[in-house]
Amino acid sequence: MKYIDAHIRGGLGTITLNRPPLNIFNIEMMSEINDTLTDWIENRDLKVVLLNAHGKCFSSGVEVAEHMGDLVSKMIESFHGMFRLMDRLGAVTVSSVHGSCLGGGCELSIFCDLVIADDTARFGQPEIQLGVLPPIAVQIMPRILGRKAAMELIFSGRIVSAQEAINMGLINKVVAEGDLTKETDRFIRPYLSLSAEVIRVTKKAIKRGLMDDLEPSLRIIEDIYLNELMTTADAQEGLQAFLERRSPNWKNC
Repeated sequence: MKYIDAHIRGGLGTITLNRPPLNIFNIEMMSEINDTLTDWIENRDLKVVLLNAHGKCFSSGVEVAEHMGDLVSKMIESFHGMFRLMDRLGAVTVSSVHGSCLGGGCELSIFCDLVIADDTARFGQPEIQLGVLPPIAVQIMPRILGRKAAMELIFSGRIVSAQEAINMGLINKVVAEGDLTKETDRFIRPYLSLSAEVIRVTKKAIKRGLMDDLEPSLRIIEDIYLNELMTTADAQEGLQAFLERRSPNWKNC
């Protein structure tokens, strides 16, 4: 594949983002991830799915140009497809993060069941500064952090360090720069010794215990994003201003 590397070995499926230096998602890259996850959904031996990245950072987000015009619906379909497929996976999902993990990259990372990061990692949802919102973060952050902390991060667009992220409960473990690969292997090893079937049933029980089904809320968020947000003048202005490297001129409509 052009933008990712993917393989399964010994119950571990690994998807490595490979669009350096910043691993910015485009529709083609997200389609490759979706095709891989689709192939893996019915794999009964899969215990852990690991998401990591080559390059300077985990991911700086989704191509801003693909938020605009006729591409936005296809972008949302491809972007949300990753989360819908991950939600169907019975395996434990783990992200291993270094460097910037922003926007759609942050959403992909924190949607995973577990997150390990090195101390260079930075997490944040700066979308609101471009005049748009982060749909997956809107759905999942209040469930991870609670309403107050989630609203502060989403409304401010503030970027937090790995240490602040772990203190907030956004991620699970922070390790030293240079140790991420070794420590990720150590972090996931206990799960690879478990029964794949027991992992599937346990994950299902946790989700049902929370009564936290992704699909109903994501459909509502998608409708707001495409039919309310993206019809505003300010959403178009914010995105265009980013592409033109200037400050937006908000019209508040």
